[in-house]
Amino acid sequence: MTSRDTISGHTAGDIADSVRMLLERGALRADDVLPPVRALAEQLGVNRNTVVAAYRLLAQAGVVVARGRGGTRIAEVSPVAAEGVAADTVLRDVGSGNPDPALIPDPSGVLARVAGRPVLYGEPVIDAGLAEWATRWFAADSASEADIHLTVTGGAVDAVERLLAQALTRDDAVALEDPCFLASIHTVRLAGYRAVPVPVDSEGMTVEGLRAALDAGARAVVITPRAQNPTGSSLSAERAAALREVLADHPYVLVIEDDHFSLLSTQPYRSVIGENHERWARVRSVSKFLGPDMCLAVTASDPTTAERLALRLGSGTTWVSHLLQRLAHALLSDGTAAAEIAAARTHYADRNAAFAAELTRAGLPCAPGDGLSLWVEVPGTARSVADALMRRGWLARTGDEFRLAEDAPSRHLRLTVHDLNDADAAQLARDLVASALPSRKA
Repeated sequence: MTSRDTISGHTAGDIADSVRMLLERGALRADDVLPPVRALAEQLGVNRNTVVAAYRLLAQAGVVVARGRGGTRIAEVSPVAAEGVAADTVLRDVGSGNPDPALIPDPSGVLARVAGRPVLYGEPVIDAGLAEWATRWFAADSASEADIHLTVTGGAVDAVERLLAQALTRDDAVALEDPCFLASIHTVRLAGYRAVPVPVDSEGMTVEGLRAALDAGARAVVITPRAQNPTGSSLSAERAAALREVLADHPYVLVIEDDHFSLLSTQPYRSVIGENHERWARVRSVSKFLGPDMCLAVTASDPTTAERLALRLGSGTTWVSHLLQRLAHALLSDGTAAAEIAAARTHYADRNAAFAAELTRAGLPCAPGDGLSLWVEVPGTARSVADALMRRGWLARTGDEFRLAEDAPSRHLRLTVHDLNDADAAQLARDLVASALPSRKA
C-alpha cells in the first residue's frame, strides 16, 4: 500500500474523510479491517481519543461497524429497496404502492391551455397561477397567507433532499419515522446523515420516540401527518398536540411535514408545527393524484428556509419547468379533474376498507388506515408469509424493507390492493389467510 493509500489526518474529521476517500478510490473495501486505535494513533502522531472520535463519526455515518475483537471494519453497503412495480417477475405484484393509472386525470384536455410564451433566464421560478392556487391550498394550515413562502421542486423527494441539504451537514442526525418511506431512507443514507428511528403507531409518530430523537441530537425531523407510508396511520389531534409540545423546546430544529397524499386523504391535516416554530416546511406533491411522472411538489416554509431553497433553484437552470407547473395548475383548477381526484379518493378508501374487512372476518384483523396500501400484521414473520404467498402466485412487500431499527424480523406486509377486481381481491384474501393461518380456512 502506497502512502497515497494510507489513512491520514490530524483531526477526527480529517481522519474520517481520509477513510471515506480511500473507500471511494477502492483502496478500502467492504469488510476490510481498519487499524487498531492505538496503532493508528501512533502512526499519525495523534491522541488515541482523536482516532476514537474519527471511528465514531464513521460508525454514525454507517461507513464502519465495530465488531469487538473482530476490530472496526468497513460496513457492507446494504441496498435499500425501491418503490414501484417489480421487474422481471411472473407473480402478481401487490407491493408496488402505485396509484391506479385509470384514476389519474387525462391531461390532454388542458394541454392546449398551458402553451404560452417561452420563459427566460432570470424570470420568477414559480408560475403565477400555480402560486396563487397553492397559496390558497396551504392557507388553511397556516396562521395567515403572509406566513406562506412557496417553493416548487421536482417532487416531494427532491424537496426533502433540498430542505435537509440547506440545513444539515454530513453526520448530522435526522429523526425519521420507523417504519419509514423508502425514499427518505435513500436520501438520508446517500447524504451521509445519521438516521434516528422514531417508532410509529396507529396515531403516527410517537411522543417518546420524538423526544428521544431530539435528546440524541436530531437537527431535523421528517414526519408524515396523514397516510404515513407504509403504515397508513394519520396523526390524531391529541398526538399532534403532544408532538407540538415536545417540539416547542426545539424551535430551530427543522420540521418537514411530508403531506404526500393530501388531496386523496380521507383524514384532516393535523400539523406538529407550532405557531412559534422557527424552521419548518410543509411539502405537498401532486404525484399520487396527477401521476408520478408529473414530478412536481409545492413547499410552504418559513422565510429563512424559503430563501435558502431559492438559492438552490436558480432561474432557468434548476427550476421546475413552467410548462409542467402550468399543466399541474390547469388540472388542479379544472372541475372535471377535481371530480376525478375526489372519485379516486373514494375508490382507494373503499377498496382498502373492503379488503381489510374481508381479512378481519377471516381471522386476520386489519385496519384500513389511509393511503394507497394496507399495513397487515401477520403471525410469525412477514418473510415466511410473503414466501408462502409467492408459492401461490403473489408478490408482497415485507415490513423489513421499511425499517430503520432491525431489532427483530417484521411481522407486517404492505399490500397494494386497490386495483384488484372483486374476484382477485377475494382470492388474495383467501391466499393470505391460508399463508398466515395455515391451520384455518378462509
